Amino acid sequence: MAEPKLSILLPIRSVGIDLRILLQIMQAVLEIPHEILVVVEPQHRTIIGELDYPHLRLIMSNPGVVDAIRTGVAHAEGKYVLIFAADEVGPVLAINDMLSLAEDGCEFVSCTRYAHGGRRLGGSLVAGFLSWLANWLFHHLAGCHLTDATTGIKLFRRDVFDRLPLEARPVGWAAAFEMSIKAQMAGLKLGEVPIISIDRLYGGESHFALLPWIREYLRWFIWGIIHLPRERSASIQIRVPTAASLLGEYPEK
Repeated sequence: MAEPKLSILLPIRSVGIDLRILLQIMQAVLEIPHEILVVVEPQHRTIIGELDYPHLRLIMSNPGVVDAIRTGVAHAEGKYVLIFAADEVGPVLAINDMLSLAEDGCEFVSCTRYAHGGRRLGGSLVAGFLSWLANWLFHHLAGCHLTDATTGIKLFRRDVFDRLPLEARPVGWAAAFEMSIKAQMAGLKLGEVPIISIDRLYGGESHFALLPWIREYLRWFIWGIIHLPRERSASIQIRVPTAASLLGEYPEK
């Protein structure tokens, strides 16, 4: 295989049918040279024998998404790094659109379930409502350019990761929320791609814990409101693929 241009980080706790199907769809959709880094806690190291995918590596990390991200990026070889929630199947189709924005100059690209035609389906009704409300309020009150700052699907240039120092506690995907805030504070050129997110389409156990999640996300919500307005940069721009780009017709650079 050619040197991977894209490193896909999948922080997981177990192997389910959703992960197997996710890998099959990725193999069918992605043409760019890429690698898959399955990031797990040491006690789950045996799962690698249950997966069949070319250029897949097992990376062990401490518990929590934040350590999974740090460890995965440290082992990544691609120019771009994509953080992907393994229980999300629908957004695989957005990866090529995210890459097109990155190739066109965006340094940090996030997906959105709440704007530009994006939607969120399935999962906990309580978690879904709180996610929509928090993102709507954060977008308007904090001046966050991203309309879905909390989604766990992020693509960024590997060389800008050091500009996003992670301090989130290992609670849910709070680290992804923190990354959205700090990417804007760092003045990175932002991109956003709409997705239809189908949460746990094939079942699986949810680790959603209401009170710990509310505390940690509220912490970053308040932190962002305090810091973002003073760090707003006029050079930051949200970019969404056009109808032509969805057909693969990208303008010449």
